[in-house]
Amino acid sequence: MDDWIEINRDERHIKRERARARELRNTPYYQNLFRQGICHYCGKKFSREELTLDHIVPVARGGKSTRGNLVVCCRGCNQAKKYLTPAELLLRQLEQRKPADTEDENG
Repeated sequence: MDDWIEINRDERHIKRERARARELRNTPYYQNLFRQGICHYCGKKFSREELTLDHIVPVARGGKSTRGNLVVCCRGCNQAKKYLTPAELLLRQLEQRKPADTEDENG
């Protein structure tokens, strides 16, 4: 799956969207989500310090800092997701769950 993923190197876009995300982090909507402490991806409860904002569609993949594209998640899930889209993350998780190839029972 990692063979080819297009990453946007438009530094202006990345800088602008990260600045916008920092602004949105301080809005009542996101402050409430941080207080609730639930990771969008794993559903576990965390302290406020253990949470971060994640772009569902990563900024490096053209994502924007909008309410529909930013979620509160734990640092572990954010680090695991990195630059992946949700579909790519799911595929990676499924690939990791595959049992190791075993020899053919007849051979």
